[in-house]
Amino acid sequence: MYENFYNFTARPFRLSPDHRFYFASRGHGRALSYLKYGVSQGEGFIVITGDIGTGKTTLVNALLKELDQDRVHPIKVTNSVLDDCDLLRMVASSLNIAFEGVSKAGLLKGIEHALNESAQRGRRVLLIIDEAQNLPIVTLEELRMLSNFQTISVPYLQTFLLGQKEFIHTLRKPGLEQLRQRVTASYHLSALASDEIEPYIEHRLKMVGWTGFPEFSADVFEGIFEVTGGIPRRINSLCERLLLFGFVEGIKRFDREVLDKVVDEFKDEVTNPAANNDGWQPTVALMSEASPAQDCIESFKEQLDVIQERLDALEDIIRLGMNELKSGAR
Repeated sequence: MYENFYNFTARPFRLSPDHRFYFASRGHGRALSYLKYGVSQGEGFIVITGDIGTGKTTLVNALLKELDQDRVHPIKVTNSVLDDCDLLRMVASSLNIAFEGVSKAGLLKGIEHALNESAQRGRRVLLIIDEAQNLPIVTLEELRMLSNFQTISVPYLQTFLLGQKEFIHTLRKPGLEQLRQRVTASYHLSALASDEIEPYIEHRLKMVGWTGFPEFSADVFEGIFEVTGGIPRRINSLCERLLLFGFVEGIKRFDREVLDKVVDEFKDEVTNPAANNDGWQPTVALMSEASPAQDCIESFKEQLDVIQERLDALEDIIRLGMNELKSGAR
């Protein structure tokens, strides 16, 4: 599609999280510092919150690429709609422990044994829970109990909790005081500032071979900030559509007039469901006159989030099945 027209090696604004496109904004840089601090401490809970699309998953993926895999064993849980036993099975699966038909007590014993063995080999286990705002209270309490596994002075397990901003309210609920006391650092990831939009977009473009073609006028970056509020995933959605429009129309320089045309297309598609020949019904019935495309992009984002959650859940099921087969083969 437009990659060939603009001489790109790949699509620069794909919506799936990719650590290669990590952009060290002021907020993301601070959040990454907190995560690195947490890894260096090797204990407790690190909490990172942020609105949908602010780049929490990309941030963690960037951290994971820097970790010494011989010293840290990361376990990433992306399907967080889990009760306490489901969580234990996920952890057991990632530690290659048989879990099918095993009682909760058996799971805990097996996990503690595996964590102990890993620690003796000089390899710590890092548990990363994405979308933590979906975790039931009972599952959060189970996470706290897992953090009790340790030698006399060295914890076996460290946990990162990534969630939307409402997760902070969850942590404040009665009954979670002991968990709160074990949070060693927390950070709320905000949207990009207006002066970070241009470097963010150019960073992603340069990652796929952009050398100045197509051109972007300064008012395009201003308009993108106005429309998206600086949320990275919204920026990606809009820029992806912008480049596709440019390819179809043969555009070599993007200015505010072109951006407004693309924004109007978003608006038309949302206010006119008949224009969607794939049968998709947008969740937003009417655009806000004050922000011409934010609601539309949010609608696209919500649909993509649902698809991504289903893919993540399917990957978890496949991984569990593969580990079960391996355990049976042994």
